[in-house]
Amino acid sequence: MDITYILIDDDNPLHRALSICRSGTLNSVQLEDSSYRVYESLPMDFHDYAAMFHYGLPEALRELPFISESGNGFDSWDEVFLHCSSLPAMLKILREVRERIDPDNPETILLGWQEEPPAAYLRDIDPKRFLLFLDRMEGFVRRVEREGKDLEFIL
Repeated sequence: MDITYILIDDDNPLHRALSICRSGTLNSVQLEDSSYRVYESLPMDFHDYAAMFHYGLPEALRELPFISESGNGFDSWDEVFLHCSSLPAMLKILREVRERIDPDNPETILLGWQEEPPAAYLRDIDPKRFLLFLDRMEGFVRRVEREGKDLEFIL
């Protein structure tokens, strides 16, 4: 069987349009607000979204009491909320995940595949780039915690 290997290029609009190229957002919200309001946001691009799953951050965060409509907690097809009282534990998990990342070991990962025509979608992961995103995420979570707000992940 001949398989076409496609290395995702974020600068290619055809690649960005693929459903396998996902992005997300972290929002500062207040669960007690009478209406939904976003106070601040941190966008997560295609690279950091894929790297987040590659390095196991969602699995590590599943020990926290996320609130979700599906009841599945933190998964890749949901929006989830985390009460401000759990943000210190989240910061600890972010540090633990960070420690497991080798900044000098870029990787190419399999994002997914399709059967007809046979194709495999690959993506380069730059650990240094993802570590910079984790820095921004940690700073964002610290601000949210300091302000007494809650966190929303839109994935």
